[in-house]
Amino acid sequence: MTKKINNWIIGLFTALAASLCCITPVLAFIGGASGLATSFSWVEPYRPYFICLTVVVFVFLWYQKLNPIKQIDCVCDVPNRKSFWQSKLFLAFITLIATLLIAFPYYTKIFYPKPQITTATISNSTNISKYQLSISEMNCEGCEEHINGELLKVIGVIEVNTSYKNAGSIVKFDNTITSVDSLISIINKIGYKVVSANLIKK
Repeated sequence: MTKKINNWIIGLFTALAASLCCITPVLAFIGGASGLATSFSWVEPYRPYFICLTVVVFVFLWYQKLNPIKQIDCVCDVPNRKSFWQSKLFLAFITLIATLLIAFPYYTKIFYPKPQITTATISNSTNISKYQLSISEMNCEGCEEHINGELLKVIGVIEVNTSYKNAGSIVKFDNTITSVDSLISIINKIGYKVVSANLIKK
């Protein structure tokens, strides 16, 4: 029993490690410690290895569960009931948790509030600036949502479109209310790094 418990603990740990870079921004956002958002971004390159290890561990556990080693029955043996910890139900539950952890980057958006986009701050179209920001330390869609959510809280920001695949964000704002420097400062403060900012000419 101990070996099997150790194996499922390893499986859960590797599943957690596989998505740690995306779980951390959500936890930081919920806990209000946005600066910790990219603490585990270094894990991202190892994500495929953690996923493979998790799959191997759970395939092995299910193989053991579905093809148990047959032991020679002894007349003197008292039939013992298997505990919940040794049951298929428990293993199925742990497998489900591991699957949800691995898939976390694909549904991370649900943890971020839908930003309220308002155009009430637009006073004059000549005051509108649009910048292309190059951002490092983004690893998944959760990072996109984190940056979008924080920038859309700023009064004067009209539109934000962040893409971790393109390693950047396009921000439209009223330059009489806020500035590109203050937006860069916000992004850097929550744990990401703005590498460059280029004005998009109309």
